[in-house]
Amino acid sequence: MQSQDEPPLDLLIIGAGISGIGMAAHLVRRLPGKRFAILERRERLGGTWDLFRYPGVRSDSDMYTLGFEFAPWTGDRAVARGEEILSYLHDVARDHGVLDAIRYRRTVRRADWDSTSRLWTVRADTPDGPQDYRARFVFAGSGYYDYDTPHDPAIPGIAQFRGEMLHPQFWPQDFDPSGKRIAVVGSGATAVTLVPALAEAGARVTMVQRTPSWYYAEPGRDRLALLLRRFLPSRWAYALIRLRNNLLQYWLFRQSRRNPQDVSQYLLNRVKKEMGPKFADRDFAPPYGPWEQRLCFVPDGDLFTALREGHARIVTGTIDSVTDGGLHMDDGEFVEADVIVTATGLKLATLGKMTVSLDGTPVDFSQHWYYRNCMFSNVPNFAALFGYLNAAWTARVDTVATWLCRLLAQMDTWDADTVTPHLPADHGLTEADPLDGFSSGYLNRGRGLIPKSAADGPWRLSHDWLGDRRALREAPIDDGNLRFGRTPRREPLAPAAQLP
Repeated sequence: MQSQDEPPLDLLIIGAGISGIGMAAHLVRRLPGKRFAILERRERLGGTWDLFRYPGVRSDSDMYTLGFEFAPWTGDRAVARGEEILSYLHDVARDHGVLDAIRYRRTVRRADWDSTSRLWTVRADTPDGPQDYRARFVFAGSGYYDYDTPHDPAIPGIAQFRGEMLHPQFWPQDFDPSGKRIAVVGSGATAVTLVPALAEAGARVTMVQRTPSWYYAEPGRDRLALLLRRFLPSRWAYALIRLRNNLLQYWLFRQSRRNPQDVSQYLLNRVKKEMGPKFADRDFAPPYGPWEQRLCFVPDGDLFTALREGHARIVTGTIDSVTDGGLHMDDGEFVEADVIVTATGLKLATLGKMTVSLDGTPVDFSQHWYYRNCMFSNVPNFAALFGYLNAAWTARVDTVATWLCRLLAQMDTWDADTVTPHLPADHGLTEADPLDGFSSGYLNRGRGLIPKSAADGPWRLSHDWLGDRRALREAPIDDGNLRFGRTPRREPLAPAAQLP
């Protein structure tokens, strides 16, 4: 716990997952003199990758894009298992001296800004009771979903089911799937990962989906990456493959928005080639365009192999009811099940469900505007991260952390205590969809929690990785939208107009 006599932290990071570890590592690399701490609610670092422990859990992006730009992925597989990602994050934290800054079992409940002291006071629940931390700047890297409560849709008759009910977010580590009839309800990335893993473990698996998803199968090993690593330093090889993969994904997303019919046919043809005579439009042709929801990555075509070889099957339709022995579909089909797995998605939660106030006035972030993808209109010294919907989460971490370090360095140069993205009431901005047309269920359910986004400019929540990479590294920090402030006792190093 911080003593009142102890100087405030320069930066308090909330969350020791990909976002928090990435922000801390960037800070150490770029501004090594800064005092910081990380508050983590769990007993271990890793965030998502420590929480989710279901069979087959893996990345849904290749590790050359999910890895940090400064920490080369050196594993042989491009698609890493959950425990490999945890090990990678631990190594990054260790190599950058971040481990000692993590305070575990600290659940942040609220953050209060005081304009007189120009400090945040962050209250966290700990095993020893509530503790307060004071900091000049706060970075919330606590993810985008509710760790405690997943999305649990109402399924008629589910209480009558006499078998086991499981959710991937709380998977029992002693569960043995062998020989069991398992119905996996859902068609997103989690279901696509679970089905082949359960089938390989000896279960008879049925994936019950209301609508299909778009699939993209790729080898689990990147041959070009492995070849380049034989002839180039690992950092060079990693940088080249990372850039290639990010650009390919960027191009596919752009093509999906510009020529959705062509991309749809391309993706369907790939699935037809994998499935052969077992292909059916009903099971594999979604009623929406590609990249209106994230593509489901299928490494080595493992899902298609399980389906082709009869170890798993797909049933597409609406669940009419559940009885003691399985699921009745609306077309009359009955899916027998000993176990039902509800892979039905996440529940959106912003800022790890903590409350934020400015001088005692609660902040409703849905009424504030994004600035530079991480700060918010008229909220001082506060940033939070929401990842790209069309690229690896880490891509946003790297771009935002780079910009925030530039911002903190500028504040040091100008001897500034505060920085606020200033937006007047008569701003005249045109509001746009912060989700850029994405229609995933968890996003639609939580849409009312998301801050506002302008149609363009720095007040937009951008999903343009390539454009952000240029802008956040090169654009002037002082773009006319930021207001810098200092305590009266300090002598300003910048013109008075910069530091009111």
